[in-house]
Amino acid sequence: MPDMQSSDLTPRQYWAEVKSNPRRARFGFGEKAALINIDLQRAYTDVDSFATAYRTDPNQIPYINRLAQLARLRNMPVIWTYVAYMRNADDAGVWGTRTNTEDSLQNIAENGERAELDPRLDVDLDRDAVVNKRMASVFHDNPIPSLLVWHKVDTVILTGGSTSGCVRASAVGALSHGYRTIVPEECVADKHEIPHFANLCDIMLKYGDVEPFAAVEAWLADHAGCPPIRAARGVPF
Repeated sequence: MPDMQSSDLTPRQYWAEVKSNPRRARFGFGEKAALINIDLQRAYTDVDSFATAYRTDPNQIPYINRLAQLARLRNMPVIWTYVAYMRNADDAGVWGTRTNTEDSLQNIAENGERAELDPRLDVDLDRDAVVNKRMASVFHDNPIPSLLVWHKVDTVILTGGSTSGCVRASAVGALSHGYRTIVPEECVADKHEIPHFANLCDIMLKYGDVEPFAAVEAWLADHAGCPPIRAARGVPF
């Protein structure tokens, strides 16, 4: 069995090498996508208020808003998730047992400030789904898998954070459920560059396509659009 490869590259340098490989294979886009925006709540986006928040690309939220706008124009579902728990955190399970501080995950309370979606986000409450997800993957123990089946999508576009946590877990979940998975690079973020770039590499090499925001925007902008699945009931989507 060959030895594990070693390298002096930093994660940032390794990522640059991986994404510049002209021979890298892609899963590609399918016919219809769902845009799933992961945990863009104040606990993770409001860097002036919460120690748990982080920022990678300063244009992350404007880029995500642009993708949401285009997805709606193409009759593709837009989903926003947030993490929040009961006051006693029973629904956090073992995930809530490692620490117990005001910044701990299990102390993000439903209807609390840390659970609020970032006010800069363009959320259309008449059309978009807003889902409380309690675990890392968007495919675990919530209605998102059913929403994707209902909308007959074959591709998921994942944004949000963290790259090394919920985005990666969701990319693994998406592939495991048979979806083509697209991650716009500028639309995901993490607390530190080491897990951020290392996990972009893993996603690209194993679970999905990490593409520039401009490529994802162009695909949505050029797409012919999908017929509204609720047209018979007179409710556009």
